[in-house]
Amino acid sequence: MFASRSEAIYELLRDEVRVDPGRLADLMLESRTTGQPLADAAIEHGLVEKPVLLARIAGHLGCPFIADPPGELATEIVKLLPAALARAYGVIPLRAGGQGLELIAADPFDSQAAGELSFVLGRDVRLAVCDPAQVDRLLRQHYSPGALPEEASKQTPNITGSTGTDDGPSVPELEAMAGQAPVVRFVNLVLAQAIRAQASDVHFEPFEREFKIRCRVDGVLQEMAPPPRALALPITSRIKVLANLDIAERRVPQDGRIRITLGGRPVDLRVSTLPTQYGESVVLRILDRSAVQLELAGLGMPGDVLNAVQQIVRRPNGILLVTGPTGSGKTTTLYSALREITAPSLKLLTIEDPVEYEIEGVMQVPINPAAGLTFASALRAFLRQDPDVIMVGEIRDLETAQIAIQASLTGHLVLSTLHTNDAPGALTRLLDMGVEPFLAASTVEGVLSQRLVRRICPDCRAPDDPPPALLAQLGLASDPGGGRQFFCGRGCAQCGGTGYRGRTGIFEWLVLTEPLRELVAQKAPAFVIQQKARELGMRSLREDGLRAACSGATTLEEICRCL
Repeated sequence: MFASRSEAIYELLRDEVRVDPGRLADLMLESRTTGQPLADAAIEHGLVEKPVLLARIAGHLGCPFIADPPGELATEIVKLLPAALARAYGVIPLRAGGQGLELIAADPFDSQAAGELSFVLGRDVRLAVCDPAQVDRLLRQHYSPGALPEEASKQTPNITGSTGTDDGPSVPELEAMAGQAPVVRFVNLVLAQAIRAQASDVHFEPFEREFKIRCRVDGVLQEMAPPPRALALPITSRIKVLANLDIAERRVPQDGRIRITLGGRPVDLRVSTLPTQYGESVVLRILDRSAVQLELAGLGMPGDVLNAVQQIVRRPNGILLVTGPTGSGKTTTLYSALREITAPSLKLLTIEDPVEYEIEGVMQVPINPAAGLTFASALRAFLRQDPDVIMVGEIRDLETAQIAIQASLTGHLVLSTLHTNDAPGALTRLLDMGVEPFLAASTVEGVLSQRLVRRICPDCRAPDDPPPALLAQLGLASDPGGGRQFFCGRGCAQCGGTGYRGRTGIFEWLVLTEPLRELVAQKAPAFVIQQKARELGMRSLREDGLRAACSGATTLEEICRCL
């Protein structure tokens, strides 16, 4: 019945139907093992009758319960809802009055459906509870391909589509599409939902027969209910209008920025468009300062790594490098380090591509290659600004690396990032760029490699017994027990059934001691530096991931996914 709502069904069976807790626990375990929805399992085992459970669900949600839906819908009712929307949301129109529309839903727990449909249809939509089998029957009867006349199946209320000319709609037509109330409301709704979910990115992706919207939450893409394909161009045009982009230009990539206010707090959106075979793909990077933790102590570092990083960022000179792939939290770590040392007595400068979050007391400069402002040229200018600490968004080339080293040698602390897979690889990467080995060895003080893993939801965390294959993948097959206790998230309403909520970091910390400086000066390979660092006490990313898993912060599956 409601496969993704097991937690809510569990609470209803426990509190409303009064199922024996022991029997209910066994049923929940059976449901997770077999994959059968908990509601179906409870009905099958005779713990509750389907109409009774449906009525309880309706009461819980404050919705009407339709016990006996009509065998056939009137044509005028069917035409109120486009087939694409009916199939996408699993809803059937039941009755209409004025601007109101009552729909029976296969999944009434989907709280977003009513709001999204209200915005797209321009009506006050209300959901009702009904037997999902009856909803499926009506969907097949009235909204399967060929069930409606072509003009009805393609109907999209209040939305103007393409003119059908070879060149596409004109600029005035695009502006009119982008300004239509349903489009404006729908885009606002998607952005508000993504920001509330603390998504980092929103993807609008056109395909031949559908228009997908996906949000990246805790590093993993999650698909939202898709709007009709006909909305692709109006939605894309609306976003481009907000970002001050050329809405008529759909042949080349464009970049822009949107600043909105949600709940009294400002949120920045970086916009990127990309021409594809079936239209423009649009990706929005959400920069919500209120949702970002900018404290070193809150990033999940082990105590010894945290203390070592705090000591280095308080030094008067030297270079601290943070490495990892895109999206691993490098910039957040550098911002947190700057926040750690920001003081009236220090001059702090950053050069970034672009400035993601504003930090009080720090002079932040975005690069502008078109105007000749690159990382290297900005660094040269920084040295004439009497700085104490300099943050470079990324060391990408030899010129930037050389100026960063020069800044370090002349009494400045330099913080920067590199794209390498581990900490020892950062040192050999500098040498590969052309940096003199003795300069790299004498200026780099430490390298922090990191990844972001999803946290186990604290509301549904439970002990876990990982399968042998997973233990073997992490090198634990020879010691499957080892006195360790692992955990996982069972899935609940708080985490949307994923078992995860929020993210934390795992870290590999390499501090440059004399033996390691000698190896760097000798141009030793990365694996030799890594071996020596391990002898001196460095924990690898995998070892720190196992530490996080054993502490109950994350799961072994997450460690395997990220490493």
